[in-house]
Amino acid sequence: MYGIEPEDDASSADFYFRRMHPKDRPEVEQAYAAALLRKTDFDAEFRIVRPDGTIINTRSIGHPILDERGDVVEFVGASIDVTEHHRAQQALRRSEAYLAEAQRLAKTGSWAYDPVAEKGIYWSDELLRMFGLDPQRSNPPDGEEFLRLMHPEDRDRFNELYERARIQKTDWNADYRIVLPDGAIKHLHVVHHPVLNESGDLVENFGTAMDVTEQVQARIELEKAFEEIKRLRDQLHDENVVLREQIDQAFMFEEIVGSSSALQGVLSRLMKVAPTDSSVLISGETGTGKELVARAIHKRSHRSQRAFVSVNCAALAPSLISSELFGHEKGAFTGAMQRRRGRFELANGGTIFLDEIGELPLDTQVALLRVLQEREFERVGGTQPVKIDVRVIAATNRDLEAAVADGTFRPDLYYRLNVFPIQIPPLRERQDDILMLLEFFVDRFAQKMGKHFKKIEKQTVELFRSYPWPGNIRELQNVVERSVIVSSDGVFCVDAAWLSRDFRRVSLPQQLEPADTDEDASRERQIIEEALAGSRGRVSGPSGAAARLRVPPSTLEKRINKLGIRKSQFKLG
Repeated sequence: MYGIEPEDDASSADFYFRRMHPKDRPEVEQAYAAALLRKTDFDAEFRIVRPDGTIINTRSIGHPILDERGDVVEFVGASIDVTEHHRAQQALRRSEAYLAEAQRLAKTGSWAYDPVAEKGIYWSDELLRMFGLDPQRSNPPDGEEFLRLMHPEDRDRFNELYERARIQKTDWNADYRIVLPDGAIKHLHVVHHPVLNESGDLVENFGTAMDVTEQVQARIELEKAFEEIKRLRDQLHDENVVLREQIDQAFMFEEIVGSSSALQGVLSRLMKVAPTDSSVLISGETGTGKELVARAIHKRSHRSQRAFVSVNCAALAPSLISSELFGHEKGAFTGAMQRRRGRFELANGGTIFLDEIGELPLDTQVALLRVLQEREFERVGGTQPVKIDVRVIAATNRDLEAAVADGTFRPDLYYRLNVFPIQIPPLRERQDDILMLLEFFVDRFAQKMGKHFKKIEKQTVELFRSYPWPGNIRELQNVVERSVIVSSDGVFCVDAAWLSRDFRRVSLPQQLEPADTDEDASRERQIIEEALAGSRGRVSGPSGAAARLRVPPSTLEKRINKLGIRKSQFKLG
C-alpha cells in the first residue's frame, strides 16, 4: 500500500509522515500528537503518495499500548485503502457540495413552500443557518414560525406583497429583516417564483433568500462616513477660521510679562476664576492686554483643548453682527447661499472672547442674554434653537455702569457678564514692569529680525521710565519694534522724538485736563458737549466723542461723570 521496498527503513513514524500528501501531513501530525498526548485511539483519513507518484486514500486506526507507568510505548493498528470508496462518496456528494458551497459563498439559501397547506417543503442548510436555526432539523419552518422570525415592523408589508403575488401568480421580490434568537438583526433580499399546474393553479412557491446585511451595513457606514466627512470638513473650516483669527492676532504679545503688585493682583484673580465656568468681565484701557488675560483664563481651564474664538464687537457691522455671532440659515438674507455657523458654534465646548462688548447693539444684547441664560440661540433665519456649551469672557474699555445708566447697555446683560470682574491696570500704574517689558520685546523682535543687541542705551531706559504710555503695552510694543528695525547691532536705542510725538498725539488735550477753576470747567463742559452732539451721544467707536477729542474712552467717561453731563440728551442730535 505504501510502496515500501525491502531496503527501505520503515521503522520510524517519520518515514510514514514523509509518504503522506503534503496537504494532509500537518493535520495527521496534529491528530497523532494529540492521541499520543491524551493516550487515546488514533483515527485519520489521508492520502499517500507512492514512489511512482500515484495517490491513494487510506484510513489509519491506531491503538496506544501503555506500560506499567501508563506511558505510551507503541501504537498498534491497521491502515485501509479507501480510494474507491472515497471516489464513490465524492461523486455522490459533489453536486450537493457544489451547491451548498455556492450558497455559502453567496450567502444565499433556497426554499420551497406549499401555499395550499401553508407549510414549508424545503429549506437549504444555508437558509436555516441564515435564520439562526439548526441545519439538522427535520422539518423547515411553517408560515407562522417564519413570520415570528421576521422583524415586527416588516410583517405587514411582506404579507401585502405575498398576497398580491399569490393572487396575480407572478414573480416578486422583497427586502425585509429577521430577528435571530440572540437578538441580532439580519437584512435579507428574497426572490419568489410561482409553480403552476396544468390548470394554471398555484401549487408551490420556491426561490432564494440572500443575506445582504453586510451591504446594508456598508451603506449605512458609508452614509455615516459621508456625514463624518461633512462634519470634519465643517470642523476643519471652523478651525481654519479660528486659526486665521489667531494668526491675525500675532501682533499681540505672547506672554504676560511683569512682576508688579498691580499685575500680580490680576494674575491672582485670573488663577482663581480660570478653573470655573463663570463669566468674566475684563475692564481696562486700550492696549493693556485684555485679550491676553482672556487667553490665559482659557488655557488654564478645563476647556483648554477646545477652541478659543475671539470677536471684536466694534469691528463688526451692526447689520451683520448677529449673523457673525450666531450664524445664519441658507436664504436668510440676500447673499446667504448656504448655512453658515457663527462664532458661538465655532467655540462650542470652548471659550468665546467678546472684546469691546459695550459696542453691541441692543437687539444683539438680547440674543446674547439668551445664550447666557438658556445656553441656546437661533441662527438668523432659523426657527430651531441650537444648544451650545460655551464659556463667555467679555472685555471693554468703556464704563458699562455709565452705559447702563444711559440706556445704551442692558442692565440684565451687564449683571450676567459681570459675575467675576477683572480690572487690568494701565501701564503707567505698572512702573516696575516697564523695563521687564522693554527687555522682553527687544529680545523678541531682535530674534525675529536676525539682530543681536548686547545692551540697551541708558537714555532709552530713562525715556521708557518717564514716559506715561497712554497707549499702554501695545504702544510700548510698537515703539520697540520700530526701534529694532532702525537700530544697529550692538546697542538698542529709541529716538526720543518718537515718544514725544506719540505723547502729543494720544494724550489728553490741554482743554480736557482736570479743570481747577469754574471757567476752566465751563470750557471743558462745552468741548465735551460739542463732541457728544457730533457723535449723537456715543463715546466709544470710530465716530464716538472720544475719537473726536483723541482721548481714551475711559478717560472721557470719567470727565463726563464728574461734570454731570447727560449723554442721552444728545442721542437725537
